[in-house]
Amino acid sequence: MGNNTSTKGRWTVAICGIIMMVLLGTVYGWSVFKKPLMESHGWEGPKVGMAFTIAIFCIGLSAALGGRFVDKAGARKVATLSAILFGIGTLLTGLADNIGALWLIYIGYGLIAGVGNGLGYITPIAVLVRWFPDKRGLVTGLCVMGFGFGAAILGQVAPLVIPSIGVSGTFYLFGAIYLIVLLIVAQKINNPPADWIPPAASKKAPAAVKESVDLMGALKMYQFYILWLLLFINVTAGIALISNLSPMAQEQIGLTAAAAGTIVFISSLFNGLGRIFWASMSDKIGRKTTFLLILGTQVPLFIILPQISSVVLFAILCCYILACYGGGFATMPSFATDTFGPKNIGNIYGKVLLAWGIAGVVGPMLMEYIKKSTDSFATALYIAAGMLAVGFILALLYRRPKSAS
Repeated sequence: MGNNTSTKGRWTVAICGIIMMVLLGTVYGWSVFKKPLMESHGWEGPKVGMAFTIAIFCIGLSAALGGRFVDKAGARKVATLSAILFGIGTLLTGLADNIGALWLIYIGYGLIAGVGNGLGYITPIAVLVRWFPDKRGLVTGLCVMGFGFGAAILGQVAPLVIPSIGVSGTFYLFGAIYLIVLLIVAQKINNPPADWIPPAASKKAPAAVKESVDLMGALKMYQFYILWLLLFINVTAGIALISNLSPMAQEQIGLTAAAAGTIVFISSLFNGLGRIFWASMSDKIGRKTTFLLILGTQVPLFIILPQISSVVLFAILCCYILACYGGGFATMPSFATDTFGPKNIGNIYGKVLLAWGIAGVVGPMLMEYIKKSTDSFATALYIAAGMLAVGFILALLYRRPKSAS
């Protein structure tokens, strides 16, 4: 029997993976439901916001644990489970609004949908780095770009739907869409056949190490901890800004809530565009150089951001920072695959994604605590600049292993 060298079906896998990521990325649009829920039930803002915090933590945790199942049980099974959990969790959130049960929102949106989201996030990434060794940065960039665009799409659609069918009806509608569409695309998300011979990577694109390492082997390598910290630092800095971008724009620049919302929307688009830009760039200049640029160029921006009074300049800086935030997500899967090999990347990269879950809690809490203590966001932004500088030094210390055996 000859070796299978066909690449015909891999773009179908990629398109289905991108569709899955767009739908899962709507989790970042939670803020559009926050005010309606507060007004309907009289719930306090921090209590409603806790649902999002639980969801982000569960996404990171389930992605860390789910990567192993992608490698062992198969991508299609994990993607199918993700579709069921994310759809049911969203439907339960609609029920929670109907009966006025905040605890059920924590379980439905935070726990169930969060776990489903994390399982779904790691699956297309782990699959596509195997299907596209010749375009690893580009295809993972396209994939996670979809995740970045999901929030922007929901942010425009949900406010138009909520006045017509209410918050609960909107969750029921989206939950049904998630369940049906995700179940369909999940059936196409599979690893390459065992006899498949991948196309060679281009001379410019970094190749993975010749021998793949397992999780225990990766944990013995200092490169694992550098990659973990690079992701943690970039996400902490970026999500600290994202979680408070609207109030910052209103307080610092004097914008109305609607005008601040426009900056949030535009910067969300750059969050998505930055993912494809930096990921494809990493195929040409290398993952290490890409992260040096992502981290290093943000340092002065976080330092000067609190001093900006121009609306245009403030928006430009925020758009660039969010492009770097998204770029870190998009480049890291290829960085990890180049370092540890593709065979067990689902399990290994899942553990790297724990940095996302922890940073998703640390970043917003840092901003909230310092804002409450100093009545200003400036100190938190200076701390973020310091963290990014440390990340730049860590990236300098990275050396690609000659072999992962």
